[in-house]
Amino acid sequence: MPDVVLSNAGTTITKMAVDQTTQDFDDVINANLRGCWLVDTEAARRLIAAQKPGSIINTASILGERVAAAVAPYSISKAGVIQATKAMALEWARHDIRVNALLPGYVRTELNGEFLDSEVGEKLRKRIPSRRFNELTDLDGPVLLLASDAGRAMSGATVEVDSGHLVSGL
Repeated sequence: MPDVVLSNAGTTITKMAVDQTTQDFDDVINANLRGCWLVDTEAARRLIAAQKPGSIINTASILGERVAAAVAPYSISKAGVIQATKAMALEWARHDIRVNALLPGYVRTELNGEFLDSEVGEKLRKRIPSRRFNELTDLDGPVLLLASDAGRAMSGATVEVDSGHLVSGL
């Protein structure tokens, strides 16, 4: 039984909200929020049954706190992951299970590579205080903090890993 679980689902459908179908919404919510719920609750059940402490780390997004056009279901789902993290942290603390969330900024992945390389992506990069998109390795330290005893007093926390994007001006 692992004592660290990383729930890391992320998908989106890029269309303005009025053009999103109910199926689009359900697909994104089911992958991002329902998937997180299913992974986390199953991990907690097993940890509780084994009477074992653990750390559950959810991947949310800075778009759970801020919004961008054409990704409303994604933003809604990641805001839900943030709130789910806090709700589960409250319930499972007595079992010595910590639940925290990473809020990555723009990290180059298969999901967004084409967008980040576009003209719109370049304009976005220039609005990030560091003027750079994150690399996957930028998440290593925060994940290790939340997974290890170094973060043992952290539960229900959100850790922004965004090169200062959330503190940038609108």
